[in-house]
Amino acid sequence: MDTRAFKRSLHSSENYHRKGFGHGEAVNQQLQGEYQSSLIQQIRANGYRWQEGDVTIRLAEAFGFCWGVERAVALAYETRTHFPTERIWITNEIIHNPSVNERLRQMAVEFIPVVNGAKDFSEVRQGDVVILPAFGASVQEMQLLNERGCTIVDTTCPWVSKVWHSVEKHKKVSFTSIIHGKYNHEETIATSSFAGTYLIVLNLEEARYVCDYILKGGDREAFMAKFAKACSTGFDPERDLVRVGIANQTTMLKGETEQIGKLFERTMIQKYGPDRLNEHFMSFNTICDATQERQDAMLNLVKEPLDLMVVIGGYNSSNTTHLQEIAIEHGIPSYHIDSADRIGPGNRIQHKPLHQNVTVTENWLPNRPLTIGITSGASTPDKVVEEVLNKIFALRSLAAVS
Repeated sequence: MDTRAFKRSLHSSENYHRKGFGHGEAVNQQLQGEYQSSLIQQIRANGYRWQEGDVTIRLAEAFGFCWGVERAVALAYETRTHFPTERIWITNEIIHNPSVNERLRQMAVEFIPVVNGAKDFSEVRQGDVVILPAFGASVQEMQLLNERGCTIVDTTCPWVSKVWHSVEKHKKVSFTSIIHGKYNHEETIATSSFAGTYLIVLNLEEARYVCDYILKGGDREAFMAKFAKACSTGFDPERDLVRVGIANQTTMLKGETEQIGKLFERTMIQKYGPDRLNEHFMSFNTICDATQERQDAMLNLVKEPLDLMVVIGGYNSSNTTHLQEIAIEHGIPSYHIDSADRIGPGNRIQHKPLHQNVTVTENWLPNRPLTIGITSGASTPDKVVEEVLNKIFALRSLAAVS
């Protein structure tokens, strides 16, 4: 499928919208009331440091809502304002934050149901309004909705669209897209739908496995079993790893994406020689600025003497998980929570250790003066961060009284 031609056709349709509907000022006031925090503004103004009793809070200097997330949520709110009586759907979570998605449900935005692991669009009718989330949607979903005569409101983050352009460039010159990401993440599903031939690698370890295969060959059946769910239909490692281009899920660790790109570049130089590199390797910068800023801020924060770290964001949020990884790599006890409701009752916390199920830890706040690092993923409103801080302060006040 010529995805570029389809996008041009879709974007020229009167049923397609990716800008606001003229309700920006009213929606921005609504969003500020629901998601902004005066306490967080004070902490920012105080050098990202705050002390209350024997607890010192150190905020990362970049955290929370990014521009792409703010844009997506605002456009979703505008959609409901502009279409007050129409049936509105969204193809997936608008962003990976439970409170924001629940707010959309309260606004009568319906989420496309998932049946037996697949989205069920059977209830979507001509004339319905369908929102595409910040992570984007697959080209097949867009095609279905367009053919059904739906009004499409596209909130896809421009950084995600930039990755789509990159894999389309790979496809145009018959290069295989090596996508650094999670094969079952909605952003990577969307990106791969715009690619031609593709292979998805989760991390540097998997990238090394692929590069070893390029240089030395190996067991084709074992290779295909390893990447069975992470490659294009009909993928052949003997044929499809001769010319490769690098792309990424925008919320992956910046440093790891860069390492993977350099690894494949070195591999192609070793295999084909430096003078033929351009025949076998392509790379574009598709690392999201906001993701990079939050990771860099976290790297600066963990240099400080911290007793523990609280990372706030959806449990299915990739960028939040990577912030937690940074704390763990630096030996700082880390608690990943998705809301203030995870704290309490008493001195307990319900949190998600890295790559594990949600668990409960008792007596998580030691009874001594503490310096606590705080950060949040790009889908987390400041209001949620404030609620977490207030829970911590209240817990310490109770401990002091008792």
